[in-house]
Parts: sequence; C-alpha cells; structure tokens
Amino acid sequence: MLPREELLKGVENRESAARVIDQADQAIKTWEIVATDFLSPPELAEIQQLFGRLTEVHLVAWGGYPQAERQRVAIARSELPIDTTQVELAGLEIAGNFLFDPATHRDFLGAMLGTGIVRDRVGDVIVLGERGAQAIVVPELAEFLEMNLTQVRSVPVKTRRIDLSELKIREPKKKELTTVEASMRLDAIASAGFGMSRSKMADLISAGDVRVNWKEITSASHTVKSGDLIAIRGKGRVEVGEVAVTKKDRYRMQLTRFV
Repeated sequence: MLPREELLKGVENRESAARVIDQADQAIKTWEIVATDFLSPPELAEIQQLFGRLTEVHLVAWGGYPQAERQRVAIARSELPIDTTQVELAGLEIAGNFLFDPATHRDFLGAMLGTGIVRDRVGDVIVLGERGAQAIVVPELAEFLEMNLTQVRSVPVKTRRIDLSELKIREPKKKELTTVEASMRLDAIASAGFGMSRSKMADLISAGDVRVNWKEITSASHTVKSGDLIAIRGKGRVEVGEVAVTKKDRYRMQLTRFV
C-alpha cells in the first residue's frame, strides 16, 4: 500500500490525487495497467510531481495528441513497461451546420454533459467553426454519445466515432521575444511575456487567474526560473527560456508565448 496520507500532504487537488493513489494501489496489487479518467493540467502536474517520488509504480499520460490539455494517465508497477498506446481514448466528430448559430467550446461541452455524462470522462474539445467540433472521450462513452448527442444549441448534429488520426489539430502560434528585467518576479516576467502593464498583471495574479507550472500563484513577487510555464486563463501561455545575468546584474531571458 502506498503512504496515502503522507502523499496527500499539501496537495491542492486532493480529491483527484486521492483517486489516482487508490488506482495506483490497485495497479500494484493486480499487476494490471490501470487508467485514470481525464485530468486537467493542474491535476496532471501535481500527479506527475507526486509519483516522481515513488519507486513502486510509474505512469504515462496521453490525451490523443501532443498538445492535449486534458489527459488520461496509465499506471503500472515499475516492472511492467507502459507507453501511450495503453491509454485508451476515442475520437468523436460532432458535425452540423453552425453557420447561422455559431457554437463555442462551452456549447459543445455543455451539450455532451447534458446527455448525463460527467466532465472527468471527456478530454479536449476541438471546435471546427461552422462545421462543428471534435472531442476525445473514454472509449466506453463513444457509442452512448453517438446515440444521444443529437443537438448543440439549436443545431441538429450527427455524432460519430473517428480515428484519433482524423483529429484536426491546430498547431499553437508561437512568438519568441527577449526581455531584460531587474528581477525574476512573476509580475515582471509575465507582463513582458503577455505584453500588458505590470499593474494589470498584478491584478490578474491576485485574482487567482495566473498559474505557474499549472499551480495557482497569487503572489506577484513569486520568483520564476528557466523552464517555468506561466498560464493565464483565456490569454495563452508563456514559457521562460534561457536566463543570463548582465553586467549590470539584470536578467536577460528568452520568452516563448503560445497563443
């Protein structure tokens, strides 16, 4: 048995972490590969950090394509090999004519959840404009949604299972920039990366809208470092690249913004 309470100390997403620890215990006992439901980026980052300290089990995460935000995790005893092919996923096409009644990510997700399924069973939803959307779900739900997901907003839709290779993934746009800052404070680096004033950034941080490596940070003076990922709800992400100290003891760094 894994030291459950010890592992859960200081964990932000305690409920999901506890579920995954229980599933890891099951994997240890049964010598089977056990798959979780879909985890959000903050949950996944916490789980990976948690399990990085364990020698009894290992895990692999996959959400259907390399940039997937929501991913399932396959867990196995350390002695058993695992790879992404053991994370079972199903792709769905939700096709309709949305030219006169455009639907958002929230609309498609809401229609799926309106059939009675729970959020944890649904991965990413990829909106395709006036043609509809694609979604990634646990395989057990594919047939159910093919039969029951028949309308999104006012638009009739046809839902069918597709191969994951048919997903129409848009590569994130990247913008590279260099900045020189007096410190490695979060508000300074994030304001440079997202191109907004430091006071506006400080407001977003204190409101809980900013995450560093998927953990919510509410202190503007939080120190960031090379390799950190800063995310703001609805505004994309900024990755901190190489950092060098100048002759005037300032910090010159490469930033990559993903939109």
